[in-house]
Amino acid sequence: MLGRSLLPLLAAAGHGVRAPARDELDLFDRGRLAEAVQGTDAIYHLATRIPPRERRGEPGIWRENDRLRAEASRLLVDAALAGETRIYVQPSVTFLYQPDGEVWPHLESALTAEREAIRFAETRVGVVLRLGTLDGPGTDPDRGAEATIHVDDAGRALLAALEAPSGVYNIVRDGERVSNVRFKQATGWRPRL
Repeated sequence: MLGRSLLPLLAAAGHGVRAPARDELDLFDRGRLAEAVQGTDAIYHLATRIPPRERRGEPGIWRENDRLRAEASRLLVDAALAGETRIYVQPSVTFLYQPDGEVWPHLESALTAEREAIRFAETRVGVVLRLGTLDGPGTDPDRGAEATIHVDDAGRALLAALEAPSGVYNIVRDGERVSNVRFKQATGWRPRL
């Protein structure tokens, strides 16, 4: 869903884009990842496997998504560091900020993915975008979400991340529970929808 918003923006901005589908690139195959990242200036790790809302409470339902966030992030960062990649962008989620400070178990993998982007940032540019709950075409938003963002504004933020300094940024609508001020100051990005 993020790719559908981001890819046309990258192309319109003049960036060459390679976006392999799930069946074209095994994110757990070190050799294939090393080949895939050759010659890339920037990498976005957009792969997820979010279960349908009605199944999210089932035991083990988050396993594949957790593996994509944690293990695939580690392997992708390893491949990017071994190559010439200059920028690594990792979308994450703002609902890591729980009022009681606890992190839901299925979000531990999101924190692991963030740590991988931060590891990349030790020598290059690593950017984490903590997105509010997505709404708009193709989404299934949580109506009780306290921090939200339209999927098209999230795509624009992902594009703007190419100009951001390393860091962890919130991407939400103005005036929400979570502040987006740091990213706005760093890139000039503003939500439109």
